[in-house]
Amino acid sequence: MRTLQDEYYAAVDLGSNSFHMVIVRLLSGSVQIISKNKQKVRLASGLDEQNNLSQASIDTALNCIKNFAEKLQDLPATNIRIVATATLRLANNASDFVAPAEQLLKNKINIISGDEEARQIYLGVAYTSASQGNALVIDIGGASTEVVVGRDLQPLFLKSFNMGCVTLMDKYFAGGALTEQRFSDAIEYAATKIQPDRDMFLCFDWQQCLGASGTPQAVTSILIKRSITDAIQLEHLLALQQECIELKHVSKLNNIDGLEPSRRAIFPAGLAILIALFKSLEIENMHISGGALREGIIYGMIEEFKKTDRKIQGINQLISRFHIDRTQSERAGRIASLLCRQMCQQTQHCNLDTEIVVSAAAALHEIGLHIGYKRHHQHGAYILSNIEILGFTQLQRMMIKDLILMHRGKIDATVFSGYNEKLQRMLNDALRVLRIAIILSFRRSDDAIPLTKLTIDKSQWTLHFDEDVKQKHPLIITELTHEAWMQYTVGWNLVIS
Repeated sequence: MRTLQDEYYAAVDLGSNSFHMVIVRLLSGSVQIISKNKQKVRLASGLDEQNNLSQASIDTALNCIKNFAEKLQDLPATNIRIVATATLRLANNASDFVAPAEQLLKNKINIISGDEEARQIYLGVAYTSASQGNALVIDIGGASTEVVVGRDLQPLFLKSFNMGCVTLMDKYFAGGALTEQRFSDAIEYAATKIQPDRDMFLCFDWQQCLGASGTPQAVTSILIKRSITDAIQLEHLLALQQECIELKHVSKLNNIDGLEPSRRAIFPAGLAILIALFKSLEIENMHISGGALREGIIYGMIEEFKKTDRKIQGINQLISRFHIDRTQSERAGRIASLLCRQMCQQTQHCNLDTEIVVSAAAALHEIGLHIGYKRHHQHGAYILSNIEILGFTQLQRMMIKDLILMHRGKIDATVFSGYNEKLQRMLNDALRVLRIAIILSFRRSDDAIPLTKLTIDKSQWTLHFDEDVKQKHPLIITELTHEAWMQYTVGWNLVIS
């Protein structure tokens, strides 16, 4: 007989830099995170030249395990998976930690191979940040860096490199001094590690690069503080490298707003690895994924998630959680997708994200009604600023949030100013589609949706309706005419024909 405890699952990741534990509850087909614990142990720093862990580092790690064990004791052992990664793969005396840790946890610790770590990381990203086409996934750990090319839930080529932000920090930034030469040496070392597999990664012709937590997340947090709402680009990384050099020492990294104190000590090394990866693998943009190793473990244990579209699942979870009218959500999303496809056939501004974010924004445009009707577009943006959406990257979530913020009322073109020029053009077009789709569906009936054709001639968009449609749906035509004026105020030309 299934008990309440059977609904809870836990994943523990004993990494080289930090130990992580996440506990979730499976509730009505959705995964609800109920607890997250993270502790910096810097286990990799405890390895000596003979790859033996110091007793001090073992003691620190075991103290963390004691805290984890208390939370895990009420969960079924079959719903718990504990994995250890690079440092415990390398340590000759790993058993000096593993044996007492297993006694405390009353569960087995699985020291997984680099390839298995890479596979689980990829699955964690794939479950939480579904992408179209081939995707390159990167995770920079404390003692290893995993790089994977995959498609949907299938890894195609993976590699675990024996370099991480803790080990490179000790090797090239010992003492904390930050110089141009030290960065150059660290980047060159990382590039040398990547070089033998470079051509193999490039031959897969991946369409999207996703960074899993760690250094990419740290970089993104810094960019957001600077009002740069965008994917990570090489120019951002090089600018941060120069800032580090000018600050001269790790102790001065508190001057970089947005960089968490816990990451300062290892940030330069992680940055050097990321720069080497961008250059070696010719990465133009990196998006932040919704998950990594721990999520791969969790979702891997829950069978029902393995064959479900994560984006649809993420939208459905929010529809249920915030009591959105499901029929209207699906209706608006369907109309937005149809208009988006018409638009993308006629412009050069679309990318892989366009239809994804437009249809999601349309499906969730009423999420703010959970708080109240007045300013519900602002309420919706607030909600989406503070929650995650399963199946969407961080950048996709930000774009959905900004589209919902402007789905009604006055258009503020400056909302997209933090994105690069290409994304700004795409989001402008996406917003036009979204606002039109919501008007076309506002009568909340499939029978009351007028058939329309969108044509685009340079800057002019024209919505074509049959004459009888104009007579049958005068209110919709009136609303679209008002929308044409709203778009005109920001320089967009919309004609109702």
